[in-house]
Amino acid sequence: MFYDAIKKNHGLPHDPFKAIVTPRPIGWISTQDAKGRHNLAPYSFFNALCDKPPIVMFSSDGMKDSASNAQETGVFACNLATYALKDAMNASSAPLEHGVSEFERAGLTPVPCELIDAPRIKEAAIVMECETLEVKPLVDRSGQEASYTMVIGQVVGIHIDDSCLVDGLLDTALLKPIARLGYRDYAVVDAVFQLTRPDN
Repeated sequence: MFYDAIKKNHGLPHDPFKAIVTPRPIGWISTQDAKGRHNLAPYSFFNALCDKPPIVMFSSDGMKDSASNAQETGVFACNLATYALKDAMNASSAPLEHGVSEFERAGLTPVPCELIDAPRIKEAAIVMECETLEVKPLVDRSGQEASYTMVIGQVVGIHIDDSCLVDGLLDTALLKPIARLGYRDYAVVDAVFQLTRPDN
């Protein structure tokens, strides 16, 4: 089949776009506002942009607490969502009132970061501490603002649970990160394979 992505004339019960661009890593973003109130939310529009320097982004549908806190305080932390924490991650996605702690709702422990003034999840195996570089409203091809705001941050510190390292390498299958698929579907990385990039 073919359909016009602007007209969305696919005739399907749900727009398949999110099911096509998969799997998407989950940026489990923790922040605090100027009053020190914690916020935690998962974002599937998340990824690394480059590694020299390490820069990541997440995109928020509307100027939600994560984006506004990252802009206001200039920092955010990205916690890795793993299979062991999948239920807590899901619980933290509930639309709570401003100032109500998702950490408490999800049964997670907020602890201070090392280099930035934001909380991180104590139970998370990996956390990236980030300084906000840009908060950018997205626009479409005609220049109209989309409903999404993109937050770009430079990673300044990384926490790794030593139990996830095998022979000095991060063991992804042992870590079991989860990813967002389409609809209500998720995936877990519990098997990996290797390919060697060919020479000229």
